[in-house]
Amino acid sequence: MSPYLLAALMGWLASQGAKYVINAAQKGSMSDLRQLYISGGMPSAHSATVVAVAMTIGLRDGFSSGLFGLAALFAGIVMYDAVMVRRSSGAQGVVLKKLLRETKSAIRAPSVAKGHEPHEVLAGVAIGLVVGYVVFLVTI
Repeated sequence: MSPYLLAALMGWLASQGAKYVINAAQKGSMSDLRQLYISGGMPSAHSATVVAVAMTIGLRDGFSSGLFGLAALFAGIVMYDAVMVRRSSGAQGVVLKKLLRETKSAIRAPSVAKGHEPHEVLAGVAIGLVVGYVVFLVTI
C-alpha cells in the first residue's frame, strides 16, 4: 500500500477513534457509535488526515519538495475551512433551526454540520504529525 494513502487512513482512524473515546469518557457510555464517523468535534479528523499525509511526504520526499509544498498548502486550506467556514456555517445552521422552531415555521429545518474550534484542529494536527512520523518509520 502507498505510504501516503496509509498515512491518510491511519490519520483518519486515529482521530475518529480518539473522538469516540473522548465522547465515551465525557458521557460515561460507549454506545454512541456515530462518533466513529461524524464530522466536527474533538479532534479534527480532517486536520489529522491531511497533516499525516503532508508529514509523510515531507519525511519521504523532502520538506523542500514541490509535493510537500502542495500538501502543506492543501492542509492549510482544509484547516482554515474547518475553523472559519464550516464552524461559521454550522453556527448559522443552529441559529436557523432555532428560528424555524420558535416561529413554528412549516419550512423543514436543514441538517447542521459542525465545524471545529481552533483547539480541535490543533489536536488533529498533533495526531497527524505523530501518525505521519510513525508511518514514515514503518515504511522506510
